[in-house]
Amino acid sequence: MNKNITDPKKNSVQEHIVLSFDDNMLASQLFGQFDSHLAMLEQQLNVEAVARGNRVDIKGGEEGTIRAKQVLENLYERLLSGESLEAGDVDGAIRMSEINPSLAPSEEKSAGGNSKTAQISTRKKLVQARSKTQNAYIRAMEKSELVFGIGPAGTGKTYLAVAYAASMLERGAVDRIILSRPAVEAGERLGFLPGDMKDKVDPYLRPLYDALYDMMPGDRVERAIASGEIEIAPLAFMRGRTLSNAAVILDEAQNTTSMQMKMFLTRLGENSRMIITGDPSQIDLPRGQVSGLVESLKILKDIKSIKQIKFSADDVVRHKLVADIVKAYDADGAKKANNNG
Repeated sequence: MNKNITDPKKNSVQEHIVLSFDDNMLASQLFGQFDSHLAMLEQQLNVEAVARGNRVDIKGGEEGTIRAKQVLENLYERLLSGESLEAGDVDGAIRMSEINPSLAPSEEKSAGGNSKTAQISTRKKLVQARSKTQNAYIRAMEKSELVFGIGPAGTGKTYLAVAYAASMLERGAVDRIILSRPAVEAGERLGFLPGDMKDKVDPYLRPLYDALYDMMPGDRVERAIASGEIEIAPLAFMRGRTLSNAAVILDEAQNTTSMQMKMFLTRLGENSRMIITGDPSQIDLPRGQVSGLVESLKILKDIKSIKQIKFSADDVVRHKLVADIVKAYDADGAKKANNNG
């Protein structure tokens, strides 16, 4: 039910939409504890959303109310399919509604009935894009053999790359997953650390382990690591190899040297996907050392089959303060650059 209401204070037409959901329990999950999900809609879309049982009244500007309707109906469909709903999912749905706010949920689907919002399905979890850039990133991984994901922390670059690699392994598209990072904190010299090689490198590769365990059952991950089906190793261990039939991820690539990056890129073998992630603003190399990531982005920019997806602070999907912190540092960096120039 839609009504047009004129707000004399704003002298503009206000929309009024009433939505009703058949399943009371799912409606409660949709609205969130103490209507917290509706509060997010109100804050981000500048609307008023009031729940009454399994119904919700939405009032506001035309675009805001249409987007709020789209978000709630899409999220309700996800609940109907058995998915759980977290605050991050609501935030992501709001961001994704910016793709085309005029489209109704039924129109947001392809002819085959699949949502146009990109998603990655693993045995343990279904991951959906939570921003337009994440959407483009997943699509790029689906279509291209070599993808760069560049941007600040908290944008999902590594998490989505590992999720996609896990999905490829589970459906038999590749035979193995290879995850790597440059252990720049130890200068690639790990011998002085206690323990065996696994003990030495694990601290630097922990984010990759965490993402894997989030996507696959723990016992499955452990068996795959023991058998070599999943390999997690420092970048230095990649030299001299050809990586075929594999999903290969290089994380924290901003800390590679020019030679290391060239070495890694030329490891790509037949039937493989290579995903390289990094944040050019967080380079830990010695002063004066050129980042292999930054250099490769320039050298390879004209090769159309290589996709470069650039994230920004607006794509941060962690706590809102993380996005504000990234923006503050970006602004400070730009100010210093201008002063030096």
